[in-house]
Amino acid sequence: MYFYASIVNPATVFMRFRKPRPKATLEEFFKINFEENNLWEYKADEVDLLAELVDIIRPKDLNGVYSVDISNLIKLLRENENYSAGFSKYLKGILKNKRFNKILTDAGILTDADFFYEVRKRMFAKLIPDQPKKDTLEYVLNQVFFVKTDPIWIRKIPYEQIESLFDLVKFSSIYTSVAAKSPLAELLFAIDALIHRIAGRAMESEVIKMVPEYENLESPFLEFQKEFALLTEKLISEKNNFLAPKDLGYKQLLILHKQCLEYVQLAFKNSEKYGISLRVNQSLLRIRQQLFRLQTLLPLLVLEDADCARKNSIKLSFDLIEYNCDKTNVRKLISESTQLLSYEVTQHTAKTGEHYITKDRNEYFKMFWTAAGGGIIVAFACIIKVFLSMMDNSAFGHAFFYSLNYAFAFIGIYLCGFTLATKQPAMTASALIRALEVGRKSQGVDETEKHKAFAEFFARVFRSQFIAFVGNVLFAFPVALLGIWLIDEAFNYNLALTKWYKLINDLSPIHSLAMFHAAIAGVFLFLSGIIAGSVANRDKHEQMYYRIQEHPLLKLSLGRVKTKKLSEWYEKRWAGIVSNFWFGVFMGSTASIGIFLGLNIDIRHITFASGNLALGIYGANYNVSNAMLFWGVFGIGIIGLINFLVSFGLSMGLAFRSRNIPISEVRPVISSIWKHFKHKPASFFFPSLRSENKT
Repeated sequence: MYFYASIVNPATVFMRFRKPRPKATLEEFFKINFEENNLWEYKADEVDLLAELVDIIRPKDLNGVYSVDISNLIKLLRENENYSAGFSKYLKGILKNKRFNKILTDAGILTDADFFYEVRKRMFAKLIPDQPKKDTLEYVLNQVFFVKTDPIWIRKIPYEQIESLFDLVKFSSIYTSVAAKSPLAELLFAIDALIHRIAGRAMESEVIKMVPEYENLESPFLEFQKEFALLTEKLISEKNNFLAPKDLGYKQLLILHKQCLEYVQLAFKNSEKYGISLRVNQSLLRIRQQLFRLQTLLPLLVLEDADCARKNSIKLSFDLIEYNCDKTNVRKLISESTQLLSYEVTQHTAKTGEHYITKDRNEYFKMFWTAAGGGIIVAFACIIKVFLSMMDNSAFGHAFFYSLNYAFAFIGIYLCGFTLATKQPAMTASALIRALEVGRKSQGVDETEKHKAFAEFFARVFRSQFIAFVGNVLFAFPVALLGIWLIDEAFNYNLALTKWYKLINDLSPIHSLAMFHAAIAGVFLFLSGIIAGSVANRDKHEQMYYRIQEHPLLKLSLGRVKTKKLSEWYEKRWAGIVSNFWFGVFMGSTASIGIFLGLNIDIRHITFASGNLALGIYGANYNVSNAMLFWGVFGIGIIGLINFLVSFGLSMGLAFRSRNIPISEVRPVISSIWKHFKHKPASFFFPSLRSENKT
């Protein structure tokens, strides 16, 4: 999805890669179109001429450009009255009676609560832009300002030059006419349409559910709608084109607008208590976008003097260009739509991750023993997988049974309270970011001290990961070795006799794609954390715990006490069970999908790698070369490192984005961690004698 979001505007691609041709200067352009063919007032339908003029002015590279100078254009129009008169007639002919309310109400605003529909719609519009009817201003803007950087360089033109151009072409302000198709009428219609759409969406039950605080209060959206209707009637009855800054109706409108924004902000904030679905998120986002649009449009109704009329007219022109260019922005859509959901997901993983961070020596060694339990279960899963690989199955059959084996192992580790080391990074990354966020919000604390505290917290996280790796690996190896030996003793059958070479060779980072496969496993570890957070958020939003607790059939069958315990167990465990199940499916089906696609893809996981090494050594009757054994042991360490780096890196990136922490924060954080490591390297691997309760 992010790949498609990064597709640039096809118009921009065309501008970059079209065959270079000599471009006319401003003087040549005006000479050709005025002195040789002075019929501009009859060329109102020829938008191409304006597009060519804009292309002459448009800077090709905005890097390092702080100001765009159009003084040559202004000088040319001032020195030649024929040019300025003809150009004025041409522009007025193009813009006459052009409707633009659709740009104000629709451009850049979500059309529906369906996220995927909106993504598809914008991507298709990038490839084949929508072309409205020629009697709309949107058509003109599509033909003239079709490069995504147009709003940027236009706003870099000095305002004094814009005012001079406005006067030279003798433009009228938006307040000079009260006709049905006048700019002011279009503006009023757009504001009215936005207010009605906001009120309708805000009254949906799913949105109201997010803000129970307003249940017994009048909706600010309905009041906003009523107040604007009164204001419109006042303008019509008094035959005014504008409002005074001190108008009481306008001031009341601003107060209600602020209340509507607070309503939406409270709904987003309540997502932490009630959860939120993608559809509700999109509905709230649409309301917020429309309120922000009104925030820029409402001040245009107020007028103090003639200079303000020109200023508002220019501002509206800038906004129209920006809104129209921004209407197919896929990257912005994805960023806005997923920011809150990613925050809710990382909030869950942060809370879960706190259980994986040891504070003192007791917790440190407790982590070792829980990791040892995880290693024992993985050892049995390794043996079962070797057995399953010998079954005469299709690729689908292998994927099915491998997935079940992995899933049962991971769920067993989770329900028994054991630890799988590589599951930690995706969880602890969010806890780290939350700690960094708390430090950044601290008042009166030196920046160095904030990062120093974070570095100490990171050391705790790292040594918790380290001891979990040690516990997994140290117990997976001997238990797997013992298990295959017992099978051989009981049934006189060496289970790994024909598999030993592949089991060991697949661990080597130089003789196989172990590092690439370990990275794939790291991605799956990250996704499993996302799934856990998503399921927890969904269940919270759907009130699943309460629904189970009050289920009449369950209460009748199990009793109220047991039903409540069931709901509490569901709340505590279900997200983790689903996450571990899908992690098992990802791990078990990757190789079969690779066979189907003709790709050499598979997974490598440090704990399973340790068990596989034990099975391979026994399968070879301990006749393994030193070189092969070295690369196998070395490969386990590399696999674990890549598992950690990929899952931790992806989780950190998501957590950074979900909390709007700038990437620039990474450098001082890494620097503080490095300083702490040089000062206390042992703290990254072993706890100190005293307890460390700082976070």
